[in-house]
Amino acid sequence: MQHSQTHLRSRPISAGHLRAFEAVARHLNFRAASEEMALTQSAVSRQIQALEEEVGVSLFLRHTRAVELTSAGAQLLLAVSQTLPRIDSAVRQIRQNAGRKSVSLTTFASFASMWLIPRLEQFQRDNPEMDIRIDASDNAVDLEMADVDLALRYGPMASMPAHAVRLFGEQLTPVASPWLLKSGSPLKKPEDLAQFTLIEAGDAHRTHLEWLTWRRWFDEQQLPKLQPKRWLYFNYAYQMVQAALAGQGVVLARMPMVAESLANGDLVEPLPQRRMDSPMAYWLITGSRSEQRPEIKAFCEWLKGQAKATRQTVGEVPDPDTVDNID
Repeated sequence: MQHSQTHLRSRPISAGHLRAFEAVARHLNFRAASEEMALTQSAVSRQIQALEEEVGVSLFLRHTRAVELTSAGAQLLLAVSQTLPRIDSAVRQIRQNAGRKSVSLTTFASFASMWLIPRLEQFQRDNPEMDIRIDASDNAVDLEMADVDLALRYGPMASMPAHAVRLFGEQLTPVASPWLLKSGSPLKKPEDLAQFTLIEAGDAHRTHLEWLTWRRWFDEQQLPKLQPKRWLYFNYAYQMVQAALAGQGVVLARMPMVAESLANGDLVEPLPQRRMDSPMAYWLITGSRSEQRPEIKAFCEWLKGQAKATRQTVGEVPDPDTVDNID
């Protein structure tokens, strides 16, 4: 008998028993719980007894006209009341999305904010039947393990899988708001940056993105000792560009990320002949489980078209090593 009880308590708990427990614990009444669940009161009582046998302790103190949770019952209710609604919500979403076309993608937050989201409106107008889900995270997601169809990633070619499609490369260039340049000191040559606040990523010197720093750009201009009026640091690229748009300083921007702002005049490139090449590029990766679905193919073609427009806007010359992956 002891062996049987030990085996019973080591196996998974029945979900039906947990639902009966949650209802009784919420009402503190077997009759009310049975009415809610459309079961007989004896059936609910049997489920609670079976659950207590599985758990190995009493979950309720049974009085003549009421029941009361034990400390173990209160502990279990805390977990059940958090878990069951999440399961129910997931099932509702699955049922709602059954038969619908959808595309799920992962990318880093700055790219989602500055490049992808502003372009999505046209795709949604042309494809009203398609749902788009964007997971904006700086942590790389394994497409073979996660419930994600596509990844838009940033890095050198050596770090990308063989089937990655290069969308565009990257150059860095100083940009600022036009009214800052009109109201402040002139910015005609690199040395003039000493009169401005320079905007930079606060952790760039401690990460693999050191080539995005002003110091590297100064070295390219043979100005290793130049110091600006002051520094302004942020965590994310979109914060840095937003500060530049607000006239708070000059940012060393990634050209593909600010192409539209330059094209519409919200930002100005004062030193267009001083662009610096970056070893980084932007890539499209499709999960093997998703690549044959028509909606995924359609979305990928749209992404490639948007990437081509970005390359034309920034005047990018295709890299000969990756020309097969461009258009």
